[in-house]
Amino acid sequence: MLRYGVEYHQGENWELTSQRTVMVRTCSHTAASKLDIRNGRIVLTQEFREGGHYNASAVAIGVIGRKAKAKYVSDSTVRLSAAPGEGQFTVLIASAASFDPKQDVAALALKELDAAAAKGFAGLLAANQSWWHDFWRRGFVHLTSADGVADYVEQHYTYFLYVMGSSSRGAFPPRFGGMLWFTNGDMRAWGSQHWWNNTAHYYRGLAAANRLELMDPVFAMYSGMYESCALAARQQWGSQGIWIPETVYFDGLEKLPDDIATEMRELFLARKPWEQKSAKFTGLAATKNGHNSRWNFQAAGKWVEGRYVFTDKGAGPFGHVTHIMATAGKIAFHYWARYEYTKDIAWLRNRAYPMLKGTVEFYRNFPNLRKEADGKYHLYHVNNGEGNWNSQDTQEELGTIYGITPLLLRASEILGVDAEMRPLWRELIENLAPLPTNETAKTRKPGEPLLWVTAAKTSRPEDQPRLGTGPATSFDLCTLETQNQEFVKLANATYQAGQGGALTEKTHIGVLSSLSTTAAHLGRADHIKIILPNQIRCLTPKGDFVDLEGSGNRGALANRMTLREGPGATDCQRLGEMSAGLHAALLQSVPPAPGQDPIIHLFGAWPKEWDAEFTLLARGAFLVTSAMSKGQVRFVELLSQAGGECKLRNPWGESGVTLYRDGKQSEELKGSLLAFQSRKGENIVVTPRGSSPDKV
Repeated sequence: MLRYGVEYHQGENWELTSQRTVMVRTCSHTAASKLDIRNGRIVLTQEFREGGHYNASAVAIGVIGRKAKAKYVSDSTVRLSAAPGEGQFTVLIASAASFDPKQDVAALALKELDAAAAKGFAGLLAANQSWWHDFWRRGFVHLTSADGVADYVEQHYTYFLYVMGSSSRGAFPPRFGGMLWFTNGDMRAWGSQHWWNNTAHYYRGLAAANRLELMDPVFAMYSGMYESCALAARQQWGSQGIWIPETVYFDGLEKLPDDIATEMRELFLARKPWEQKSAKFTGLAATKNGHNSRWNFQAAGKWVEGRYVFTDKGAGPFGHVTHIMATAGKIAFHYWARYEYTKDIAWLRNRAYPMLKGTVEFYRNFPNLRKEADGKYHLYHVNNGEGNWNSQDTQEELGTIYGITPLLLRASEILGVDAEMRPLWRELIENLAPLPTNETAKTRKPGEPLLWVTAAKTSRPEDQPRLGTGPATSFDLCTLETQNQEFVKLANATYQAGQGGALTEKTHIGVLSSLSTTAAHLGRADHIKIILPNQIRCLTPKGDFVDLEGSGNRGALANRMTLREGPGATDCQRLGEMSAGLHAALLQSVPPAPGQDPIIHLFGAWPKEWDAEFTLLARGAFLVTSAMSKGQVRFVELLSQAGGECKLRNPWGESGVTLYRDGKQSEELKGSLLAFQSRKGENIVVTPRGSSPDKV
């Protein structure tokens, strides 16, 4: 049965009702739902319009294997009834959507239904089984430990892959809250926009899991808004390149009127006093969603004499996500990683390079990046994530420049393009202000070690610089293979001074915490066995925005998800983040410095009490299979999917190893770093000298 509610529209209800259509109007946005019967099937079509925007979706339902009758029960209800009788029959449900008003989405949905009917239940089941068989054979992680904790981690890891395989196969990524599992309308507290800081947790580990196709919706969405983000960089910030807002709709940002763009630019760059903003600017802002990065200076409003009135957050044009520039770089890194995981030059040229260049060119031309008397480029009036607003030389922003610029330089050299720009990009990174520390922030206490902090200077008393281990989490700035020992020392000291130093078996690990990846990059196997299960358990749900009443006063639900921002808004961000940390503990394929060749490092942060077997994808396009039992690595198997040199950190210290190529004994190597060539499609097994594949 399909049913909708009815809303009154003066002068339109008769026409709408006679067509079994109901329309809901919100300001200039309309949503029209129409019931239909076509060829014995029932159909619900929904059309959404606002200005020049159009989108429509349709759901069609039919029955095979039994006679069925479709009937309008009322103006707002249509029913499909199957005749009584013994035996089995199948109910088919199909959907379709389109942004083209010329397309009949109901016909598209019925076409899908016809295709399913032609296959029948047995054919659909076989196709589904085939898809999942292919999905699961691409990689796995198997864990076990005497106390069962490792097994528990594996169960949740496998479940997470199943969830992503079920939901991330469309044109757009599932939104972090609710994903695709809504049955009660959209009641999410934070609306329908995408926060990268949330979306990222679902996608950070999928490439290493060898499920690259599940990332396609993310790439499609952000590439699809590229021109919008390029326009925003110019209009809102007076820069070049691209600005991807931290919080944004699926299709990016709208074009601003020229006068509004000019005023916003002056306000947001802190060149015009906030108190002098125009009534026109304020009036336009009042019609916008305050979660969106562009308008996030707005606080929650209230009703005053029939009007919903907004106020700002008391910090002028600054808000939680207004002045975050690093999002573009974080996303661009995934584009680069896709190239490294596949060695697909066409991808690098057509998809990754524009993102890398757009990110760096935004920073290079950003008006509030200025070279000062010390000869260094300093960043002013930016955020560090949602924490520090209107700050100077923040860790996330400088870290993004340090992390992405070398990738752009490397990509430029590989593709043989923009040679004239390379000196400009090198000049930027060679003269960039250092990452902020407690020394530069003037917060270092006597006897305290040098530590990374989130900003060199903040503007609000409540926004003091905090400890930050971001460089040990993102952009390959500090990993097991990092050669910059100053970074390694700072990362370990900061980690130990923060949550790492206070970690116990009862420590709560937040839903959005990347602590497992940080610990893995620092080789903290002792912490991995605490962080992974505790992040799954959601020990302190109240501090993680969990809807306690809605979830029966519990953190993790029976389906392993959490309920965070209202009815129906289940999510599993913590499982995605746990999976990324799990991968990093088992296998890191990371360079000595950003932009250099990756080195495969096995079990670099793996607890010796946990046995593990896996097949995961490494950068360089090597599919890696290995196993650790009782603390000992048994073998390494590499399938070279693109050919080229493989660099492998010797799992047996500096002892000698033997290589077997396509089943035949080949050369012997020794030393801490093993480097050898491979052919595309070649299978290489590495064993301790004196052993062989059949003995391990």
